[in-house]
Amino acid sequence: MKAIQFHAAGGPEVLRYDEVPMPKIGPGEVLVRVHAVGVNPPDWYLREGMKVMPADMRPVLEFPVVPGTDMSGVVQAVAPDVTRFAVGDEVFGMLRFPGFDGRTYAEYVAAPASDLAPKPTAVDHVRAAGAPMAVLTAWQYLIDLGHDVPSPFTGRVHQPVPITPGMTVLVNGAAGGVGHFAVQLAKWKGARVVAVASGRHERFLRELGADEFIDYATTRPADVVRGVDLVIDAVGGPHAARLLAVLKRGGTMLPVFFAEFDPAETARLGISVSNIQVRSNGPQLAEIGRLFEEGRLQVGLDSVYPLSEAASAHERAARGHIQGKIVLTVVP
Repeated sequence: MKAIQFHAAGGPEVLRYDEVPMPKIGPGEVLVRVHAVGVNPPDWYLREGMKVMPADMRPVLEFPVVPGTDMSGVVQAVAPDVTRFAVGDEVFGMLRFPGFDGRTYAEYVAAPASDLAPKPTAVDHVRAAGAPMAVLTAWQYLIDLGHDVPSPFTGRVHQPVPITPGMTVLVNGAAGGVGHFAVQLAKWKGARVVAVASGRHERFLRELGADEFIDYATTRPADVVRGVDLVIDAVGGPHAARLLAVLKRGGTMLPVFFAEFDPAETARLGISVSNIQVRSNGPQLAEIGRLFEEGRLQVGLDSVYPLSEAASAHERAARGHIQGKIVLTVVP
């Protein structure tokens, strides 16, 4: 079969479209004919050799590596102990995360049945493949963590803040993968949603339900918004602390990417900061799938590439300002 793999860490050019052995399934697994693959930040972090992590925490990679966690496809074979799925079922999922053995940039993948859910009939394989990591991240932050594993970043177990009608939720980086799902989930729960992104994404975000839009290129959120109950920051970085000013006392900051906050400052402001590392969860995806079926969620597509052009997809990701998700197609 064909798969994307790399033999050394580096830029998008290291991604090769190679012939590789067909995977074999073990206990608790199914073989999936992959129709589409979602492209996520951990994919390019892995390709770069995990340079985003401190040197003493980086995993040792065994080359060649097949990247990828998100996929949508059709079950081709089932291990004897798997009863939830049968040959011919359409499924989607995020495989073996946190970890780097999802291996979804391929024509076939051995997938843990526990990481899969029935693909919603309301979305095609391309959109289904774009959902898992991004929507699970938003879900586990905002709705239900689904486990009791402490965050590796804080050492504490995250407790989602119940979102109730009348609350105000600000989403920074609202047009990206996690951000555009956070907008929709907060709106589904009845919140007033403030979306922060570049101006070209305003129409997209208002169509997803944003009540207010802030173009960060022209306006500082803290200059126009106050009294926010909850911020989910999908951007992070050295300037993340600027968003603390929009929160009311008792509010909560949820940084998706690494950001540093002064504990003394957050204590003075009465603000809680919480963090997670998203984890694979088939039952949560099944619950989320019902929202897709009901038309309450949709997947924004930034761009679509064939699997053989994975390097071009990674180059697109490197340019930033993504609207929704980047997806690779495997079956035309």
